[in-house]
Amino acid sequence: MLFFNQNSKTAFKKGIVFFILMISFSSLSQNKKENPKFNVIAFYTAKNDQAHISFVHEANKYFPKLAKENHFQYDSTSNWENLNPNFLAKYQVVLFLDTRPEKKEQREAFQKYMENGGGFIGFHFSAFALNDSSYNQDWNWYHNTFLGSGEYGSNTWKPTSAVLRVENQHAVTKNIPKTFISAPNEWYRWSNDLTKNPDIEILLAIDESSFPLGTGPKAHEIWHNGYYPVVWTNKKYKMLYVNMGHNDIDYEGGTNKTLSYTFENKTQSQLILNALLWMGNSKKK
Repeated sequence: MLFFNQNSKTAFKKGIVFFILMISFSSLSQNKKENPKFNVIAFYTAKNDQAHISFVHEANKYFPKLAKENHFQYDSTSNWENLNPNFLAKYQVVLFLDTRPEKKEQREAFQKYMENGGGFIGFHFSAFALNDSSYNQDWNWYHNTFLGSGEYGSNTWKPTSAVLRVENQHAVTKNIPKTFISAPNEWYRWSNDLTKNPDIEILLAIDESSFPLGTGPKAHEIWHNGYYPVVWTNKKYKMLYVNMGHNDIDYEGGTNKTLSYTFENKTQSQLILNALLWMGNSKKK
């Protein structure tokens, strides 16, 4: 049988109290670490064009790692029915990885979400619209008012890197060099002149040193001059459009293997992280 004197009993009680306090503190600290600063939801289709499918798969591997490192939550879904007010209420930032919503109610939910101060990053094909195609220009608010780009005009081919130039200082371009070499990409031209839209702030454009851009084989797939914005924001919304999002694929060799990855480019990836932190940490309008 063990006997405790008064001092031993007091010390034992203090030890128990200290132990309980340490467990409680540890639990609180753990909960604090696990609570994300903000939540991001990515919508995608990943059914057409191997280059876009490759990018979607890359993004869905890359963003969870980025989220863990920067203390935000990343979720993704191919179910566009989730583009509704109740679902979107849980998220501070929405990504369109490859396409756009097609149903009227989904489009209305997204517009309301943006008008109420939500954040948005659209990649590459998410801005595509061309009449008499599978993606008609039948959403005026999105393509003309929100993105400002209008219809698709043309693109370079084969996917190649370009020298990109910072056009305006913004939270998104913080610590981004004045010029840098991008990952290989298929570059888009648009029907609307973004420089004439007072709501649009162009953040990155293709630098003249990139020309000729593209390798063809068709002549119109090689750009020799011109002004081509590739990253911009609409100042009326918390949004960013990024032309990047088309990985190079071995179509010519017939293997369909991915030859380049968008997020392997550290400068481009920093730009996206800047955008996520800007949108996720800022208050709603």
